[in-house]
Amino acid sequence: MNLFEELTYRGLINDISSEDLKEKLNKGGMTFYIGTDPTGDSLHIGHYSSFLISKRLAKAGHHPILLVGGATGLIGDPKPSSERPMITKEQVQHNFDCLKKQATELFGFEVVNNYDWCKDLNFIDFLRDYGKFFNVSYMLAKDIIKRRLDSGITFTEFSYMIMQALDFHYLYETRNCELQVAGQDQWGNITAGIELIRKKSGKEAYGFTMPLITKSDGTKFGKSEGGAIWLDKNKTSSYELYQFLINSEDSKVIDYLKKLTFLTKEEIDELEVSLQNEPHLRKPHKALAKAVITDLHGEEEYNHAVSISEALFKGNIKDLSLEDIEACFKGLKQQETNEDINIVDALVLVKAAQSKREARDFVNNGATLINGEVIKDINFMITKENAFGNKTTVIRRGKKNYYLLKHN
Repeated sequence: MNLFEELTYRGLINDISSEDLKEKLNKGGMTFYIGTDPTGDSLHIGHYSSFLISKRLAKAGHHPILLVGGATGLIGDPKPSSERPMITKEQVQHNFDCLKKQATELFGFEVVNNYDWCKDLNFIDFLRDYGKFFNVSYMLAKDIIKRRLDSGITFTEFSYMIMQALDFHYLYETRNCELQVAGQDQWGNITAGIELIRKKSGKEAYGFTMPLITKSDGTKFGKSEGGAIWLDKNKTSSYELYQFLINSEDSKVIDYLKKLTFLTKEEIDELEVSLQNEPHLRKPHKALAKAVITDLHGEEEYNHAVSISEALFKGNIKDLSLEDIEACFKGLKQQETNEDINIVDALVLVKAAQSKREARDFVNNGATLINGEVIKDINFMITKENAFGNKTTVIRRGKKNYYLLKHN
């Protein structure tokens, strides 16, 4: 299949500005850009599909530019329900530096900053050179603006559309960038840029949007109980990412395979058959985790995430590192001790048992594991020396109840 057919098969086309774009996509050779604002110091899994589509276009012979909005980040893209809080210039610059480094390392794209061409633009020139081309009625008709009219929208946010259109025009004139790609919520801003280029330059530009990736309940894909799933492995470990992906909903996993991997249609069809006939094997979920983690962090990180998962499943955690333990039990509350502690007292301290009598029963019945080893001796002492990294002891009661003891 050609490029447009593949993008359609994968569910990556939502809106398209012109039928002519289909042929241009299939032909190759277009310079295009995709943008994000530096609202955080790491990209998250929600960005991944967007940057992956850039890889797909690059493989088909197109030329990607990643715009990280140092200027638009200071303004804030209008949210559907409320105004974004302002962030400082220093924070925006820090976030830009982090995102540029991350995007370059992960995707190898050229990164530009719209602050470079916006910082010297004065207010009068902004109104004369750009505001003159925007009809207020046209702007009010855009979905993101209409949704905010009742609750109220500031002039600052209202101007965001013009700034994004300005970016498209600037890149068109200086880099021959003919195409903008974004999520479906950016359609109004893309078409505003196309109109600006047509009015100021008398030329044709193009755009298309991708559907937002969602869970079955319609909420955004990319959030866990612990918060966002980051692409920075120091913020979200490969193990955490593995757990997030391996636990994808059965009803959505094939959709995720299409959007988040380079697996072929034939490979995905085969995994879909497996999902229907042998769902307990979870082959599509494993394929998703392997493809994403390997692409982001490498095969070694993927294999390590699998080994941690298997060790935890089997209860064989003795060979894990402190870093692995912290990744496995992130968010689990720790009780602290300043000295070596008897196993019975420890069970009560971490609330694995309600009384010393109950704790002794757990130990005598072989239902208590300390750092992966069954302990049946009620006189056993838990020491800092034998803790993971001389810092953390993992207590397990029964098959699935885990508790952490921190040694000070």
